[in-house]
Amino acid sequence: MKVLVIDVGGTHVKLLVTGQKQKLEFPSGLRMTARKMVAEVKMTVKAAGWKYDVISMGYPGPVLHDRPMVEPHNLGKGWVKFDFKKAFGCPIKIMNDAAMQAAGSYKKGRMLFLGLGTGLGSALIVDSVIEPLELAHLPFKNGKTFEDYAGLGGLRRLGKKKWRRCVAKVIAELKAATQAQYVVMGGGNARLLKKLPPNTRLGDNNNAFRGGFRVWNPPSKAAKSARHC
Repeated sequence: MKVLVIDVGGTHVKLLVTGQKQKLEFPSGLRMTARKMVAEVKMTVKAAGWKYDVISMGYPGPVLHDRPMVEPHNLGKGWVKFDFKKAFGCPIKIMNDAAMQAAGSYKKGRMLFLGLGTGLGSALIVDSVIEPLELAHLPFKNGKTFEDYAGLGGLRRLGKKKWRRCVAKVIAELKAATQAQYVVMGGGNARLLKKLPPNTRLGDNNNAFRGGFRVWNPPSKAAKSARHC
């Protein structure tokens, strides 16, 4: 069975299919609606000659029973009521994008995953059970949220030096709040971090694809639980 993994982000949509090593991607952004995303995926995959039987999709927001619960913060509209299974014409499992990357990053114990991308993704795995989190828009300081400081907007507003200090504080506070044993940092901007706090390591963005493959081919309890996110 070939699995197409779709990692939907605020700046890019990234794709990988079983048997391929090189991902494909195309820009997203505030004009990227669900319908447009599906059309772009089909066109990109067809041009590459990829074949697939089922789909895993990471979505930047809360997901329940393979359906987005709210419209995305950094994309266009029309995601909540969209019928992805009908549009793609094949079975599809949808989960929170941070949870998908967390599933591919997890090793053991109590792990907090934080994704530094356009926004701030988060997920907690405790003894192989995944719990997607929505911490990005909680108040942090000065009337702004965790995402306002750790996300792309914070990086642009603060500059790299101040942004790194803020990210360190965000990691410390969220690690303490979730009582995590260790933290894995993912997302495109994690590479900009120079010094990581104790018990924190950089993940690999390709872990999002690994998590997407595990949804359909779970090697462990951790991957099985991801199917219900």
